[in-house]
Amino acid sequence: MTTPTSEATSSSLATRLSHWLSAFWPAPVQVNAQERLRGVVGAVLGVLFAACLSRLFGEGDPAVPWLVAPIGASAVLVFGVPASPLAQPWSVVGGNTVSALVGIACANLIHEPAVAGAVAVSLAIAAMFSLRCLHPPGGAMALIAVLTHATGFHWAVFPALTNSALLVAAGIAYNSATGRRYPHVQAPVRPGTPGAPPARFSSADIDVVLSRYNQVLDISRGDLENLLQAAEMEAYRRQLGEIRCADIMSRELISVEFGTSLQDAWTLLRKHGVKALPVVDKLNRIVGILTLADFMRHAKLDLHEGFGERLRDFIKRTTTMHSDKPEVVGQIMTRQVRVASADRHVVELMPLFSEGGHHHIPIIGEKNRLVGIITQSDFVKALHRAVL
Repeated sequence: MTTPTSEATSSSLATRLSHWLSAFWPAPVQVNAQERLRGVVGAVLGVLFAACLSRLFGEGDPAVPWLVAPIGASAVLVFGVPASPLAQPWSVVGGNTVSALVGIACANLIHEPAVAGAVAVSLAIAAMFSLRCLHPPGGAMALIAVLTHATGFHWAVFPALTNSALLVAAGIAYNSATGRRYPHVQAPVRPGTPGAPPARFSSADIDVVLSRYNQVLDISRGDLENLLQAAEMEAYRRQLGEIRCADIMSRELISVEFGTSLQDAWTLLRKHGVKALPVVDKLNRIVGILTLADFMRHAKLDLHEGFGERLRDFIKRTTTMHSDKPEVVGQIMTRQVRVASADRHVVELMPLFSEGGHHHIPIIGEKNRLVGIITQSDFVKALHRAVL
């Protein structure tokens, strides 16, 4: 008779077994059909290129193989995952060649093939770690050197080194032609990458976690950080939804024109408590922006001595016909202005505020006419509403 306790135990064991077995089923590869086809065609061309030239080089000695099997595994990496650190030129050429040398040495020194093969693979891994050229097919290269009794060190030059170098040359040409960086240099994380909020995690945080993880990752550190920042950007985009600039911008505009006097512009800044004034033309198209920093820079207000007096002298209208100092807004305004369209998603402005040093983003509508402005305060309020 089956008791409830035994049934519960059997169910628990079945559940654990199911979870354990599910670990053997790999996750789907997140690449589309075009990328898969690109890798397949690249492998055909790359191996064919290496094989044909290697056969020409090896015609003089029929006893020496002109193509070795580990090159097929190298092709999977070079053309299937060209961004992998394990697929880079030094990893392919260095890993295969060093492993071949290790295998040859073991074949000469250890007469038992099983022992020689095991030692060769383990020493090849150690050598590749030390020389920073870890390459999985290198283990096969060391093993095949033992199993084929390759006792001459010239075997490391041909076919191992030659095959590898030709495959890498084909990989550089094909991957570059099909839009894949190869060699895939570890790109530094760009502070201006759209939507990478720096306050959430830093490069130092990633270094700490990687050291704690203490395993080889098949992705460069720079790519990993960029992916994490992109994922965080996507999370912000999802949280902010369809909020656009027009939804949060300030519509009560205070603007000036090119010929507005500095005294009038300064009065507007003080009266309305703002730190920037868009500069527009007669058609209300933005031509610049006037900020407190522009006043500071041109009036040389970085010197504290006589601050107030220098400011008054700078903004005061000149009554004479000629003046040696700026008189109107157009003479001191910042001409290079970052603007955004009214229908642009708010989340896309994040790097401008968080990293670009911008405090005000003018918003333009039809015919590039000024329709509003978004300040840091407007942006923070939008974020606050989105994450609540």
